[in-house]
Amino acid sequence: MVNGDYFFKHSEELSQKYPGKYIAVADDKLVAISRNNAEVFQIAKQKYPKKMVSISYIPRKDELVTLL
Repeated sequence: MVNGDYFFKHSEELSQKYPGKYIAVADDKLVAISRNNAEVFQIAKQKYPKKMVSISYIPRKDELVTLL
């Protein structure tokens, strides 16, 4: 997965700082944050038009499901 290492390495920090938001990563850097997935993608592509952009939603604690 492109930019996947960023999500893995920073998952705890992202969960604490950006619950309920979409984040965009390009070139292994956090480049955009928004509550709207289309907006976060648009911002990221404006900043990095020739890079692969990965978008991820950071769930809030009340949205997490525990599997038994």
